[in-house]
Amino acid sequence: MKIKIIVATHKQYYMPIDSAYLPIHVGKSGNPSIGYNGDDTGENISEKNANYCELTGLYWAWKNLDADVIGLVHYRRHFMSPFRGGDKWERIINGAEVEKILHNHDIIVPCKRNYIVETNESQYIHAHGSDCWNFMCKTIRSNHAAYVPALDKMRTLASGHKFNMFVMRKELLNEYCSWLFPILESVDLEFPGKKRILGHLSERLFDVWLYAGNYKYKEIPVKFMERQNWLVKGGRFLMRKFL
Repeated sequence: MKIKIIVATHKQYYMPIDSAYLPIHVGKSGNPSIGYNGDDTGENISEKNANYCELTGLYWAWKNLDADVIGLVHYRRHFMSPFRGGDKWERIINGAEVEKILHNHDIIVPCKRNYIVETNESQYIHAHGSDCWNFMCKTIRSNHAAYVPALDKMRTLASGHKFNMFVMRKELLNEYCSWLFPILESVDLEFPGKKRILGHLSERLFDVWLYAGNYKYKEIPVKFMERQNWLVKGGRFLMRKFL
């Protein structure tokens, strides 16, 4: 099984040494090289990185990578291995372990993030506004009727699989991307110039697709590779909700 997990990055950084990982310079179009393969070769949307974020790397992998299994992680966020005792989450998962998991599951996803006092919909709107969100929901209701129950489920849950991180077989990736990118493109055409917004929307759309397909997925913890100021992050969360 040929596995390629792209690591979306815009700068030089520590990269996993396992051969399953492929660093990709996202938004490479028009920018100086940082020493990694760029997302600006073959069929690509590299020039749209400001709006699509790491999804320009996903689009490149979908259209150009020859692999049985394709995944997406970030230079500062990685899936941790579930196969060791003791500090079992303190090692980045490798290709052999991915293959073992995918023998019994369709997709590897991050453990859910829980908002508790927010739904996915209210959290998004408090953080990013309602215009693109409402248009996205309208697009799904108009063009993808089979996905509406999953959309409503995602909207009302207080948890979700965030970060645009996953590993799956190429045929499932093709199904996901063939559904995802036309929706994002319609939002982009309606609201041009909204930086990073499509990356934020896709974090929520992933669960719509996941729930609609009733796929068997394995949740794996994700580790942020740098220190985080949880006091600042928590304060921003509360300010968005109440102010």
